[in-house]
Amino acid sequence: MGQDEGMARDAPSPDRPARPTPQGDRRLRREAWGFALGSICFFVGPLPAYAAWAGDVGVAVTFFIGSLLFTTAGFIQLSLSGRRPPRRGMNAADRADWFAAAIQFVGTLFFNVSTGSALVAAVQHPDAVGVGWRPDALGSIAFLVSSGLAVVATRDRGRLWDRDARTWHGTGLNLLGSIAFGVSAVAAYVVPTTGDLVSLFWTNLGTVIGALCFFIAAVLSRRTVLREEHEAAAAS
Repeated sequence: MGQDEGMARDAPSPDRPARPTPQGDRRLRREAWGFALGSICFFVGPLPAYAAWAGDVGVAVTFFIGSLLFTTAGFIQLSLSGRRPPRRGMNAADRADWFAAAIQFVGTLFFNVSTGSALVAAVQHPDAVGVGWRPDALGSIAFLVSSGLAVVATRDRGRLWDRDARTWHGTGLNLLGSIAFGVSAVAAYVVPTTGDLVSLFWTNLGTVIGALCFFIAAVLSRRTVLREEHEAAAAS
């Protein structure tokens, strides 16, 4: 079955009306907890006052923990939230939604590697000049691609497996945060002739702005918990 045929199959019709909006309580999505906590780590890490208090090793630990929280949240979003892997006949919104989550998860793994490497370097050579994590280019690119696909999914969110999975405020904030992370990654480029960053100011500012956008998007993320589902969970 081709994609157009699959889309026609999923579209509302007199014989197959649009899905009713489920009734229930609005609660923070499961993956949002990890993204919110991870964003806090990436927000405080670049702050000069925090760096002076925690030291290079403490800052490196903060970034590494933040990356692990992002990866945990990304895994939940991809594997445990009900997203369906791409298959024949899947509509364009669901396909873009799955790939957005998958590429985002890969991006978090890149951040795991870069923050982990920075932590090892800080522990082994805490007094070395330039020790510390710098925004990861590959991870930032993955976040940008993921955010772009999320925009595609949000344009037709009424046909998603879960209409709460993508919202314009969440998609917009995540896209803005990904752009900010991209700016920080460019500013973190080390000039070969001097060994200096392009701009430490923009490196830190981009990371802080990106983390703030991700945090707000996470805390605004809500899913509908059916009353029957809530009552069953409370009784168990």
